[in-house]
Amino acid sequence: MVLLKMKFTQQRRVHLAQGLWLMSWLAVMCGTVVFFLGVFLKTELLRRAEVMDNTEIHVVPNILIIVGLASIGTNWVASRVCQDSLDAGRFPRWKVLLLAWFAAAALICFLLIAVVVLSYALQGQLEESLKVGLRNGIRYYKDTDVPGRCFQKETIDRLQMEFRCCGNNNFKDWFEIQWVSSRYLDMTSKDVKDRIRSNVDGRYLLDGVPFSCCNPASPRPCLRYQLTDNRAHHSYDYQAEELNLYNRGCRQALVDYYMGLMNSTGPGVLSIILIQMSVLLSLRFLQTAVEGAMALEDPQGDSEGYILEKGVKETFEELKAYALVVLKSGQVNPTADATEETPEAADVEKAAE
Repeated sequence: MVLLKMKFTQQRRVHLAQGLWLMSWLAVMCGTVVFFLGVFLKTELLRRAEVMDNTEIHVVPNILIIVGLASIGTNWVASRVCQDSLDAGRFPRWKVLLLAWFAAAALICFLLIAVVVLSYALQGQLEESLKVGLRNGIRYYKDTDVPGRCFQKETIDRLQMEFRCCGNNNFKDWFEIQWVSSRYLDMTSKDVKDRIRSNVDGRYLLDGVPFSCCNPASPRPCLRYQLTDNRAHHSYDYQAEELNLYNRGCRQALVDYYMGLMNSTGPGVLSIILIQMSVLLSLRFLQTAVEGAMALEDPQGDSEGYILEKGVKETFEELKAYALVVLKSGQVNPTADATEETPEAADVEKAAE
């Protein structure tokens, strides 16, 4: 049974070709948007590569870039097919290529759906990557004279100021690591010696944070040291001074930022999927309608267009059988007689006798 059969007059075929041509160029522009969206997301992820532990999340922008380029190419081909569909001499040359085109267009739709799914599914991996990456970034904050870590301090400071955050989970993360380099400590000071001796690992720990954690919205000058000592500052309450520092951790701030970027692509990608599917189905109708008119040897007459020549089940069975034949043709027959002699081998044996 033919799937979605429709009758097309010459005028309807012309209108379909014209509308499909416009839709193809709209899909080309959508492909361009997808490409630049992938490039932008890729750039934003690379900017924060120093505070990420793995690159699994890069699969989303990578797919967007590949799909965007593929969409531009396939839909440009579709526009050319529309132009040649009304020329009986030029259209037949597209017959073989259109099979590959339909496969490519279907793959593009599948990959776009995969992008939408991955945008939500990879949130856990993104959060874990940032958790480990930020923890290491804070740990190496003081290593400004160590090759490979010279700019870690600048990266963390800029990150905290840009995203208005502090630490990995919160500002207390700075209390657990030595973030002041030993080269800037006065080792003759009794206070410095006492702090180092009081720590099991011999680290100089402070209940303080870097300047980049200071919240400019605070009504008082920023307090960065002795944050847990209410007696160290006038009119200061450790539990109530919420505006003094950024309360949000940088991990949560970055997760919200990147998930916002990826989730915002969802509605746009879904609309592009609908456009791509419309181009795919319309081109199939146009192909079968034009080929039907050519088969009747009446390019100006009426013809029938359809999506599948047979039902979905019958088409699937045919494709399955075709795939099995292709696979079997590429295998060596294990039951073949290994002792069967070729004419050349027989001649050699006779000559030896």
